[in-house]
Amino acid sequence: MTEDMDINGGDILEGVSLEDKGAEIFREILAVASGKRTKSEDLGYGDSEFTPWQIGAVM
Repeated sequence: MTEDMDINGGDILEGVSLEDKGAEIFREILAVASGKRTKSEDLGYGDSEFTPWQIGAVM
């Protein structure tokens, strides 16, 4: 499912250490915070889904 996942957590089961995975996640967070688009953004998801933090009146 690499076409729609930014980070594969399953490789921990294949021997990737938690420290290495944590570092990968941290680098990805920094990249996205710096402007890198996520896979969801590239696929056009996120505009119509449930957003519990939506500001304003909601019906």
